[in-house]
Amino acid sequence: MSELDEIRMQVMWNRLISVVEEQALTLLRTAFSTSVREAGDLSAGVFDPQGQMLAQAVTGTPGHVNTMAEAVLEFINEIPREEMFEGDTYVTNDPWKGTGHLHDITMVSPSFLNGELVAFFACTAHVVDVGGRGFGADGKSVYEEGIQIPIMKFAERGVVNKDLIRILRANVREPNQVIGDFYSLSACNEVGHRRLVDMMREIGLTSLDNLSEFIFSRTTNAMRERLAQFPEGSWSNELMTDGYDEPIRLAAVVDMKDGLVNVDFTGSDPMSRWGINVPIIYTKAYASYALKCVLAPEIPNNAASLAFFTVSSETNILNAQRPAPVSLRHVIGHMVPDLVFGALAKALPGQIMAEGAGALWNIHISVRPVAGQSGQNAEVLMFNSGGMGARPALDGLSATAFPSGVHTMPIEATEHTGPVIIWRKELRPDSGGGGEFRGGLGQVIEIGAADNHEFDFSAMFDRVTQAPRGRNGGKNGTAGSVKLDDGTAMRSKGWQHVPAGKRLVLNLPGGGGYGDPAQRCAKAHEQDKIQGYVTEERQ
Repeated sequence: MSELDEIRMQVMWNRLISVVEEQALTLLRTAFSTSVREAGDLSAGVFDPQGQMLAQAVTGTPGHVNTMAEAVLEFINEIPREEMFEGDTYVTNDPWKGTGHLHDITMVSPSFLNGELVAFFACTAHVVDVGGRGFGADGKSVYEEGIQIPIMKFAERGVVNKDLIRILRANVREPNQVIGDFYSLSACNEVGHRRLVDMMREIGLTSLDNLSEFIFSRTTNAMRERLAQFPEGSWSNELMTDGYDEPIRLAAVVDMKDGLVNVDFTGSDPMSRWGINVPIIYTKAYASYALKCVLAPEIPNNAASLAFFTVSSETNILNAQRPAPVSLRHVIGHMVPDLVFGALAKALPGQIMAEGAGALWNIHISVRPVAGQSGQNAEVLMFNSGGMGARPALDGLSATAFPSGVHTMPIEATEHTGPVIIWRKELRPDSGGGGEFRGGLGQVIEIGAADNHEFDFSAMFDRVTQAPRGRNGGKNGTAGSVKLDDGTAMRSKGWQHVPAGKRLVLNLPGGGGYGDPAQRCAKAHEQDKIQGYVTEERQ
């Protein structure tokens, strides 16, 4: 390939990135649910006709992006090529063929140019409700957790499946929001298709074959060169999480050999009877993300780079089998990066961050008027984040959603969705673990219902009994807590009630520290006190 051809391919690659970014922004602009519109709990990407991911949008979560990378192959296996038409859109929320739980809707659309299939576009978003018991860990099987949509057509030749819309409307608590998000997802793929076709016509392409070969061959070569720089071997780690009614042990063995990396989760605790189990597709998504963060962070995330990472496991909580309840698969799944990092820290001493809060502190609130009072019923979903672990040369980030990358919804947007009031949302002093580099701080969040209202809430919290661990002599972060404003302790998982006039107080965990606290520089120590990150009582 000549130098001019190389430049031309690079320009087309950049154009492809802009296509998927516009695809994702369409979903952000048109989504009905605040979890998508405000928090960015979504993914978008373009795939070749064989279902291999060419490019992903920067906007999106690893749990969505990396599961979507495999989900498109499931769609291709289910829907024969001769039944794919221009204007089609396919949909599923199957946890084992999609993104791990029923609340995530994945849509895939074929892209045709001059009658020929040239690509697929895919996107995923978390919707506010899918019926059943609601978003929570209390279901005993996936059948209790909501409506299940097998891989099927949302639209054929541009005509929406009205029967599916009617079924959705009859099964979910917020039909307008949910159905609106279905149309937003479909529009997201349609915009991607239009921009791709415009690009191909402008450049004079009839297929993406040459561009695909350019992207995949260079990604493969870059990955081989990068992995060759790391030692071969096998390293293990264990991590305890709160679980539902008892702690759960997660175990991983990372093997690097012959330029490939496998993570084996055999040895983790068995499946839970509660909805915190994780389908292997979601476990693999976050294991791959953790490996890529450490080993090849700047190499594009596509089918070629992901091919270097594999996972294995016997049936257990990280490889849950149907029909296990999986609604809160993210609570355990978000711990997978810290689990993998702990093994990599033995292979790469001095290069791996400390443990952080991990799982989002999601809360789903069902608010209603007190009996005999007038008011509004509403379903409100909030995403909140604890602190990240400290890094080998930097403090941890406070109130940051790592590893998911999901934003916290603005208070104004949350209060707009229903009669709830966020009375307090502030950084939590002393929550970051001490060290040469301090762990990131958690938050304090105080939530109440509006006058004459009460609410039930689904707690989806972790790191309450098992604090994030420091590394290389750093102190542990401070564990979280859940209580009412009168001091009544509440559980970290499951549906619970907050009476009218009471407030729920969430203390989110802070990240672990890195290095000996005695080595922290005096200036940084003084700044911690001035900014209120550390109080006098902590000294």
